[in-house]
Amino acid sequence: MTLDAETAEHLAAQPKIELHHHIEGAAPPGFIRDLAARKGLDLSNIFTPDGRYSYRGFLQFLDVYEAATAPLTSPEDYAALTRAVLDEAARANVIYLETFISPAFCGGGDVAAWNDYLAALEEAARSVPEVTLRGIVTAVRHFGPEAAQQAATCAQASAGDFIVGFGMGGDENAGLFRDFAPAYDAAREAGLHLTAHAGEWGGPDAVRDAITHLKVARIGHGVRAIEDPALVRELAASDVVLEVCPGSNIALGVYPDLAAHPIARLRAAGVRVTVSTDDPPFFDTTMTREHQRLADTFGWGPADFAALTRTALDAAFCDAPTKAALETQLETKDV
Repeated sequence: MTLDAETAEHLAAQPKIELHHHIEGAAPPGFIRDLAARKGLDLSNIFTPDGRYSYRGFLQFLDVYEAATAPLTSPEDYAALTRAVLDEAARANVIYLETFISPAFCGGGDVAAWNDYLAALEEAARSVPEVTLRGIVTAVRHFGPEAAQQAATCAQASAGDFIVGFGMGGDENAGLFRDFAPAYDAAREAGLHLTAHAGEWGGPDAVRDAITHLKVARIGHGVRAIEDPALVRELAASDVVLEVCPGSNIALGVYPDLAAHPIARLRAAGVRVTVSTDDPPFFDTTMTREHQRLADTFGWGPADFAALTRTALDAAFCDAPTKAALETQLETKDV
């Protein structure tokens, strides 16, 4: 089917809530290229001739992602990054965004340095009032359990109105979920909500293990749960929410195209799913583009996306007053 202009425009105008998003991964390529040039860094090998990020496959994507963080060396850099990222989100009518922030990239795991970065991020976020930003402290899985514990220590020190969660990204095949349980226990004790990437490159058992060993409320991706009907039933009967990133899954080759993607089957089975961009410029996407492509592929209309947005609001890690304010925004805009 071909999406008609009226529906496309309606989907673009709808307010959106995004729960799975990496702050560095959302950096516009031009922003990183210009910052690198000002600092005398040659990152030409991570860009295509037309200026996009260049990679093949997931592991090279991780390498390019980490290379792109090289110019981000100060709180001021992260403040500028935050403003650029939120400006992009506002253009897609995102009203609430939870972004993954890694202490490994923001101060190298040192709590004092982390607090400086965090203060800069928060101040920058206030300069783009169209988007309410909240942070999820994120361990990088392939950096190992000890680094995850350092991330959890930073999370404990900064838990509050802005830092609302703890999670883990990176190479899903590095280590076992139970190896990271102590970091998650520390974050839970600090009152933080919990999520973890699972079921993207790992199969259904990875989703089960994340829930069992880390006791998470949300799963980042989780789409390969579809391969286990019993797990799909378990998820549908639970409160666990999947942070699904269809464009990311297609760009990285988890599925060949959107028609093969299981988001519609998971939703039809009663699993609570949301839609996010993950690392939008890496995957040539925005929240508007995600919604329009899903509508074009599965025939979903504005009411379907309104329901997905409500699911995302319910699953958001922010406090009750913030949710109430977002609810008012959704009602005012007649989602």
